[in-house]
This record gives sequence, structure tokens and C-alpha cells, in this order.
Amino acid sequence: MAQFIARMPESAISCRGLVKRYGSVVAVDGLDLEVSRGECFGMLGPNGAGKTTTIEIIQGLLEPDAGEVRVLGLGWDSHEPELRQRMGSQLQETKLAERLTVRETVTMFRSFYREGCAVDEVLQQVQLQEKRDSWIVKLSGGQRQPLAVACALVCRPEILFLDEPTTGLDPQSRRQLWEIVSGFGRDGGTVLLTTHYMEEAEQLCDRVAIIDHGQIIALGSPQQLIASLGAEDVVEFALENAGSVESSALATLPGVHHVRVENGTVHLTVRRVHEAVPALMELLAQRGARLSELLTHHATLEDVFLSLTGRHLRDD
Repeated sequence: MAQFIARMPESAISCRGLVKRYGSVVAVDGLDLEVSRGECFGMLGPNGAGKTTTIEIIQGLLEPDAGEVRVLGLGWDSHEPELRQRMGSQLQETKLAERLTVRETVTMFRSFYREGCAVDEVLQQVQLQEKRDSWIVKLSGGQRQPLAVACALVCRPEILFLDEPTTGLDPQSRRQLWEIVSGFGRDGGTVLLTTHYMEEAEQLCDRVAIIDHGQIIALGSPQQLIASLGAEDVVEFALENAGSVESSALATLPGVHHVRVENGTVHLTVRRVHEAVPALMELLAQRGARLSELLTHHATLEDVFLSLTGRHLRDD
């Protein structure tokens, strides 16, 4: 009887020991990364964490000082022309000729590839068909980003690289772009996405690597990373007149998993918010402390990053 051997999903991207320095600054510090085919993989971290440098190395735009990169099983040293035909890239800042129309711009990008989509098809996909005859200079920021993605999609890529694709977009434009990315994934494409928007990573990504100081400090699905906090909700409060209650007393409240104080605000990660908040109010009343602020929210990847580093994702 034939024996069948279980195989791991083939890697779309594999990195080992990546290092990149700029003088005395280490932008990427021994980073290992594996992205499976068909996966939407997010790199989440604050500005300066090393996300853009990493994605530019993977795209063959930067040479690492050390380490190895393979994309679709191939290396940049010997297969660059083939890899360029099989991937689409939206850079953090895409400079386009402002006196070309939308259709002319996508047609130009289509000419770079042996195979790909019809121009009108990809404009329909990113909902820019009504702007196809408009000059680039006339487009809003919310229209330029989908255009940059259209230029990346027109080759019908196997891998789509998106570097901070929704920075500066309004909520409606951001969600429109999310749908484009989700559609690419549903069709079997692989996505490598960098972002500092926690909601974006939670919405789009199968797995997320949280990056800080050029290293991966946490890796897993958004749900796994949030579950690692050991709690489902966060309660934040501040007291009037710089009042205080001991952290040890707060830690004994029912449902409280962890206590952290930052700039006069107390953050409680809690398992059962419906028990923790009434108990908190009773404790404050006993101590004669008065609230100036009280907020609750479900735990997010922002809270994961904060618990790991003591800093916010959007800290520069």
C-alpha cells in the first residue's frame, strides 16, 4: 500500500537570519520569517521597527548585510527576471507621472509583464473605472492608493507586497482597499502586508508578526496573540487630583489578570469585565477616590504590543 507523507505548505517567502545596518543603526536584526502560499501575512509595528526595510529586502530592492531570502523557492541572485514577473508591489510611497491618465498609467505597468490582466478589468477591480480618463494630478489620496494597488495587480501576481497601503486614507477608502486585498487572497494569492494599524491586521491577516527594533517579538494569528494576554478586555481609568489606589489591591479584584500604570492612567486587563468594573467601583468608593475617566474595550493587538514593550504601536 502506498504511503502518504504529510507535507508542510510550500513557502511563498522564506528568510533566515536577515540583518541590515545603516551605519551604527541596526534596522533588521537577525530576522527569520516563513510565509506560506495563499496566506495573508502581516508585519505589525511602530514606525522605525524595521518593517519597510524587511519588505524591501524580500522584494529584492535592498541587499541584506547578512542572511538569506527565497521567494517562491527562488533566490534573487539567479532568478530576478522570473521573480519580477510573478510578484506585484505597492511601495510605501508610489510616485506616478502626474500628466498620465489612470488608464495610461496602468497600461504602462501592464507592458512590463509577459502576462497579466486586461487594464479595464483591474480598474474595475479597484473601482477606478469611472476615473480611467482622469490625470493622476487630479486624483485624491483615497484614489491614488487603489491606483498603486492596481499597478501591482495588473501582472496577475502570485505574491502581492503591500507596504502601509492605507496610511492617510479615510475610513471608507481604507475599507474599500481591505476588500481588494481580501479578494486577492480568496483567489489564492499570497499577501505580505506591513501596517501599524492594529484593526487592519486583525481584519486581513491569517498570521501576524509583531516587529520591534528589527526583531520579531511575537508571532501567531491575531486571535492567538490577543489570547496570549490571558484576558479578553481592557479597563482604563484615571482619578481626580492625582489620587491613587495600590496596584496590589487592584490585582486582587475579581477577573483582573494584569495591572499596569502609565502616565497617571491605570490599565487593567480583565477576563470578566462585568465582574471587574463593579468591584473596581466599590474599591474606589471605599478609598474615597473619584474617577476622572473610565473606558473599556476589547483587547487588541495594540494591547499585545503594549504588554510586550511598554510602548504604543504608533509611537515614533
